[in-house]
Amino acid sequence: MEGVSEMRFVVLTAVAVAALAGCSPVQSGPAASGGDEQTGQLRVWLFDEVNRGPKEAVVKEAVTEFQAAHQGVTVDVQYIQVQTRAERFKAAFSDPQSAPDVAEFGNTDLAGYVAGGGFGELDLSSWADGQDLLPAVLETGKVDGKVYGLPWYVGVRALYYRTDVFSELGLQPPATLADIAPLARRIRQAKPDMLGISAGGKYTYGAMPFVWANGGDIAREDGGKYVAAIDSPESKAGLKQYTELIADDICPPAQCAANGGDASVEAFRAGKAAMVIGGDFNRKSVDASTAAGKYAVVPLPGKDSGSIAPAFAGGNLLGVMKGSQRKTLATQFVQLLGGKVYQRKMFDAMGNLPTFGDVQAEVAEADPALEPFTKTLEAGTKFVPVTPNWAKVDAQGVLPTLIQQVATGEQDLDGAAKAAADQMNAAFSS
Repeated sequence: MEGVSEMRFVVLTAVAVAALAGCSPVQSGPAASGGDEQTGQLRVWLFDEVNRGPKEAVVKEAVTEFQAAHQGVTVDVQYIQVQTRAERFKAAFSDPQSAPDVAEFGNTDLAGYVAGGGFGELDLSSWADGQDLLPAVLETGKVDGKVYGLPWYVGVRALYYRTDVFSELGLQPPATLADIAPLARRIRQAKPDMLGISAGGKYTYGAMPFVWANGGDIAREDGGKYVAAIDSPESKAGLKQYTELIADDICPPAQCAANGGDASVEAFRAGKAAMVIGGDFNRKSVDASTAAGKYAVVPLPGKDSGSIAPAFAGGNLLGVMKGSQRKTLATQFVQLLGGKVYQRKMFDAMGNLPTFGDVQAEVAEADPALEPFTKTLEAGTKFVPVTPNWAKVDAQGVLPTLIQQVATGEQDLDGAAKAAADQMNAAFSS
């Protein structure tokens, strides 16, 4: 899943972050409002990871601290598989007795989960740490202006490139999005065994910055509902720039059209690509690959020289289930695990980029390699349409299908974009 799995997707993987993307819509009705008991067992669901050890160690430390401060309270943490989260959450929303009090979930799932009555509103107004949450990141935890999820970490993507290859060929990183294709062609011509850039037909969150930088979007709000905008002239200009990368003289469709974000980054890790759009959450894995010591990262450039393309704000949230019988305790645990101290611990353990401005500045100062990602965040991020119907669009693979059809020549850009817009509008109106 692009949004959550890449965001660390496993997600260290999404991003997402991600990705991150949504699940099938939850059809169950709102859960019971619950009570507010001050003792007993607090049940917590967190996502499992490929290497869970470092995450589990930090969580255990938080649990120990919380239990010591709350007599008569125990915290039971279960790690659930990202791939089966849709079924697990749907069942939990229908049966509060089997549901957790606190849960981690992908930010692209938020609107659907709230519409399904799964999560309650979070009051962060009196929480001291809350004032330093980055506003753009906090938006990914909101529905209709209300906060339902505390951003636990954020994931953004930037441009990785092979410094040895660029040095050998006398090249500089691209200054604009339009520079990428000619640069990638030159590299592949000089080194036929290497992809100029590792792009992917299913790499939605690698493609969308091209759309956003050109002034396009996935959809726009109109009269309280979303209307597709992926077929606008601006959006198609961005799609043309991205799909141009999936070509025999850059990244052959037979090799790249079926790739998502993970596979795209893997080609770079394996030394088979000169560039790739990768996340901050990919750094540790790249540092453990054949590309280690031979790469650098810069923000993905925008349409104009000196600008930065808007990145998808991937990441995961912590929330309190609407039917929880221990709302106060659950909120307090969310604020502890999602607060500054433990976000810093999670960064040290997992590389998760914190969601607090001051903590982010602190870790960036300690690790200069984070600068391209923090600069990307500062330049502004974008998000998927905040509607429960987005889950339908995502489940139908509308955007990946569009990109693949154009990249493989199955359909022209105008036709594919119109078909995608029609499919989105049908989902938005349902």
